[in-house]
Amino acid sequence: MIEFIDASVFLGMHSPNEKIRIACKNFFVKRLNQSVTMSLEQVGKCDDVIWSCFTDEEQAEYYPFMDRLHTMMKIKRIPYSNNDVQVSLSEFNLACLPLFGKLTLGMAMSKEGILYTVDPTLLVGDLPVKLLVGDDEELSFPEELEKHYQRSLKVRI
Repeated sequence: MIEFIDASVFLGMHSPNEKIRIACKNFFVKRLNQSVTMSLEQVGKCDDVIWSCFTDEEQAEYYPFMDRLHTMMKIKRIPYSNNDVQVSLSEFNLACLPLFGKLTLGMAMSKEGILYTVDPTLLVGDLPVKLLVGDDEELSFPEELEKHYQRSLKVRI
């Protein structure tokens, strides 16, 4: 089954809420040798938050970790297909969501995947969504990546 993530999971690694931060970080640590999938729109949302909300100095602390994570882990970035959009607009359980949420879930549904998120508003109906919840123990990335991650925590989102 394809595992999809939204921007909340990716940005959640830098959440000021420690339970969310650890849950999101552990999600990536556990899957470092696997792959996850994001829509290009979700990738763009991550970039927009970093580029529009943080100074150059903060970005310089954040991006070395992200660059290395993207190098080490296979994070597939894919566009919406026509089928993704059709599912997004026709699935009854998605009607209450804003378009951004509909498209994110529609992509996961049309590809028979599961969406991981920390956004509880996406938990509608019987849909393939898993809410990441706090873990008690924080896992670590490999040493070099962990060093960059710790430095990147100067940025909290």
